[in-house]
Amino acid sequence: MYLELFRLKELPFRLSPDPQFLYLSKHHARAKAYMESTIWFTDGFVVITGEIGAGKTTLIESFLRELDKDVVIAQLNQTQISPLGFLQGVLVQFGFSPFKMNKAELLATVNNFLIEQYAAGRKVVLVVDEAQNLSNRVLEEIRLLSGIETSKDKTLRIILAGQPELNDKLNAPELVQLAQRIRLRFHLTALSSEESAAYVAHRLEVAGAQGRQILSPAAVQLLYRYTGGVPRLINTLCDTAMMSAFAIDKDTVDVEEVRAAVEELQWIEYAARTNRMARAEMVVPVLRHASGDTVLGRLIVATNGHTVDERDLKAGRIIIGRTAENDIQIDSKYVSRHHCQVTVSLEAAIIEDLNSTNGIVLKGKRVRRHVLGNGDVIVIGQHELRFTDARPHGPRAGDPDTADATGSQEALSSGAASEGPGAGPH
Repeated sequence: MYLELFRLKELPFRLSPDPQFLYLSKHHARAKAYMESTIWFTDGFVVITGEIGAGKTTLIESFLRELDKDVVIAQLNQTQISPLGFLQGVLVQFGFSPFKMNKAELLATVNNFLIEQYAAGRKVVLVVDEAQNLSNRVLEEIRLLSGIETSKDKTLRIILAGQPELNDKLNAPELVQLAQRIRLRFHLTALSSEESAAYVAHRLEVAGAQGRQILSPAAVQLLYRYTGGVPRLINTLCDTAMMSAFAIDKDTVDVEEVRAAVEELQWIEYAARTNRMARAEMVVPVLRHASGDTVLGRLIVATNGHTVDERDLKAGRIIIGRTAENDIQIDSKYVSRHHCQVTVSLEAAIIEDLNSTNGIVLKGKRVRRHVLGNGDVIVIGQHELRFTDARPHGPRAGDPDTADATGSQEALSSGAASEGPGAGPH
């Protein structure tokens, strides 16, 4: 990678949430203060919303890492579950094995646990990320849990975080009782132009820049035009721009490298998108060379010989990972939060590791970036990704151009992989 060229200790713009890289803008600091208030006030929920990539998960991880040892934490990220599954998930977080319990037993166990923790002087916090995916029935279970109390206090502190749809759901007439228990709501907005510049400088400094200006002011200004101040988009564009500079052995990033990155990502200016960043827009707008409806390939996800997902690949980029905000979700402990990405165009289909813990493996060898050929099988954890090339004139497996590109990428990857698998589970 480019660490040696830029004289950095670690990658500054990884997509995985890392609390040490957290930049507290005015809005992020306020949201964190609201979460911290749950430790002292138990009379209601705190709801934090924000668009995809606004930094909610990183904020949560930072908040949880700073809690005192007398705080017991239950953190749920898998939210497309039944009420029974939700109660089981909460108890698993508390150290129980609840899978043979009926619902009455689950509720009694939660109730007794909360009362015991209160009696022992410990605070209990339930944090639910991606809460917009919760069904009304599960939200009702959360409301009932919030009512468990002693003669003096409530026993459970609750934070719900999610995309703006969460507010719409909580405002529904059928959830009026839950809405009345919400004490604080806060919506995370994108960063301003000045905050975006400070965000970039902060992440570079944490990564070891030691005051060096790696991205020029003009580059950062152009970067803001294409990202709109959305942290995840800033990370993606900065990382790609630094890779562009690395390719020409340049240890600074200027406007030319940002433009090259924009060209590679095939992004349009943020202002030209809708006011709300839809999932497809976050992934990547359609490439100029192909219709947005043109199927250029197919990806089959399988485990133990059973297909668990199939996806037509069109021009653009998809993210694969463990959590629900990914385009393809693989709910496995062997898969990182944002594990890898697949970028598809008429010219090539490329899979790239996103600094995951367990990496991506081709033919028994870990690679960081690979030009996919027809029939390639990529292994991530206990799952296989099988790629079928459907490009009308694209190179197939075994074609000289594809083989050369693949070989060179694997050679680069083996050297990068020797640096280690990353910074632990994402």
